[in-house]
Amino acid sequence: MIKTGNPVISIYTEMTPNPETMKFVANKLLYPGKSIDFQDESAAGPSPLAKELFSFPFIRSVFIASNFVTLTKTGDTDDWQDVIPTIKQFLKDYLENGGVVVNEEEVAKVKQEASNAVAADDDDVVKRVKELLENYVKPAVEMDGGAIQFKSYNDGVVNLMLQGSCSGCPSSMITLKAGIEGMMKRMIPEVKEVVAEAE
Repeated sequence: MIKTGNPVISIYTEMTPNPETMKFVANKLLYPGKSIDFQDESAAGPSPLAKELFSFPFIRSVFIASNFVTLTKTGDTDDWQDVIPTIKQFLKDYLENGGVVVNEEEVAKVKQEASNAVAADDDDVVKRVKELLENYVKPAVEMDGGAIQFKSYNDGVVNLMLQGSCSGCPSSMITLKAGIEGMMKRMIPEVKEVVAEAE
C-alpha cells in the first residue's frame, strides 16, 4: 500500500568545523526558528527524536535547529563515513512517518537558561547584545551546525553559551574572540569582553 500525504524526506550531510560533529540537513523544517541542545540522553526528554538518536551507541550529543540536526560522536567512533548512511536512513524514516521532533509542552517544563529572545526587563545593553546575536551571529553559526545563546551580561562582560557544533570546537573560540567579540565591541561600546561556556 502506498502511503499518501507524507512528503518524501531527503537528508544530506554537511561537514562542520568541528571534526567530532556532523550536520544532517533535511528538506523539511524540524524546529522552525528555534534550536535545542541535548548534551546527553538524560536531558533528551523534550525530544522524542533526540531520544531515538541517543540509542545509537556512538552519539554523544544532539543539537536540533530549524532544518537540521547536528550530532556529536563519541571519540571512539573512528569515522563518520561508517555511520552516516545508517543515520540518514533513520532520520528519513522517522520524519516520513511523522515522528515528533520536539515536544513543545515538554520544552516549556525544562527551563532553558540561555536565550537570545529580548525580555521586557532586559536593560538597553542586553537588548542590543541579543539583537546583534540574533541578526548577525545566529545565521552564520547555524550554517556550521551550531548556535550561540546569550547567557548573561555583567559589567562589560557578555557570557555566551556554545551549542551544537560550536560546543567543544577548537575554531569556535577563534570565531568567538575574533569575530563576535570584535563586532560587539564595535557596535556596542559598553561591551569589553565576550566569554563562552560550553554547557
